[in-house]
Amino acid sequence: MPGNRAFFDTNILIYAFSSGDRRQETALDLLLTGGTVGIQTLNEFANVVTGKVKVPWREAIVWLDTVGKLCDPPIPVTESVHRRGLQIAQATGYHIYDSLMVSAMEADCTVFYSEDLQDWAGH
Repeated sequence: MPGNRAFFDTNILIYAFSSGDRRQETALDLLLTGGTVGIQTLNEFANVVTGKVKVPWREAIVWLDTVGKLCDPPIPVTESVHRRGLQIAQATGYHIYDSLMVSAMEADCTVFYSEDLQDWAGH
């Protein structure tokens, strides 16, 4: 989609590094086209892959470094991102962590790739 700046939710990163997952190819294609993530995304990714997926920290850090090479610098969780995330969570009923990602990506992105959220437009 020319002209769109993508923001990737945690699950896109997880799928991209999940060998044998039918969603891996699509997730990798998205990452290879470029975009950005938030610090919240990176934290959740590290938590999931070292916890649920049982990837050793050394490998998880290599994966995080790869994301860093493919994506623009991550968007930090600032106080304004936090406050906007609270507003989004209250207005939509989304989980606070999803709302923080929506808030972070609003600054510069036009597309939010995620499995969890159906539509963030208008928030």
